[in-house]
Amino acid sequence: MKELKNGWVEGSVKDFLELSDAEAELIETRRALSRLLKEVREKLHLTQVEVAARLQTSQSRVAKMEKADPTVSADLLLQSLFRLGLKRKELAKAI
Repeated sequence: MKELKNGWVEGSVKDFLELSDAEAELIETRRALSRLLKEVREKLHLTQVEVAARLQTSQSRVAKMEKADPTVSADLLLQSLFRLGLKRKELAKAI
C-alpha cells in the first residue's frame, strides 16, 4: 500500500479487504477489463453513447462498465471488448 500526497492510498483490493487470493484476482481482473474497455473506446475515438449504440445498451451501462461497477459481469466486459474488435492476444497482454 502506498500513501499519495493528496491523502489517497494506492494499493490492490487485497490490501483493503479481507479476500482470498482467488477473490482478489477476480476483482483485479475485472478492474483491468474495465480500464481496457475505456482505453479501447478512447483509441477508437468513440463516446460512451457511440459505444452503447454498438453494444445495444445504454450510455449509463457503458459508464458502469468503465468504472468496474459490481453489477457488471466479467462476461459482459469481455463480450463488449470483443465486439469492439479486441483480439484475445491483446486481451491477454492487457491483463
